[in-house]
Amino acid sequence: MGKIIVKGIKLYAFHGCHEEEQRIGTNYEVDVTAETDLSLASKSDRLDETVDYVVIYDSVKAQMAISSKLIEHVAKRIIDDLMVRIPMITNIKVSVAKLNPPIKGVADRVVAELEETRK
Repeated sequence: MGKIIVKGIKLYAFHGCHEEEQRIGTNYEVDVTAETDLSLASKSDRLDETVDYVVIYDSVKAQMAISSKLIEHVAKRIIDDLMVRIPMITNIKVSVAKLNPPIKGVADRVVAELEETRK
């Protein structure tokens, strides 16, 4: 087993429960950890025997472009999309962080993290 980890995908998107969040948008950061059997790829040096991190990035970018009220919803869409696009993933963890959230106080980010195992 092994993991392909893509950290710090930075995107500007329009998610939130408040109208101004969906209109103005803000910065987000997404991390994805995909578990799979990397034994073949580690020996063969072939891209088709591993999880392609470009596919991960493209999925995150596409799902982040769809406005949602909750970042939990966005994280679940990313998981669902990647489980379809990359059948060799056995377990996936996605965290979506809203940077500088609009709260009455100081917080660098709020993060929703979801994890799913293929059944």
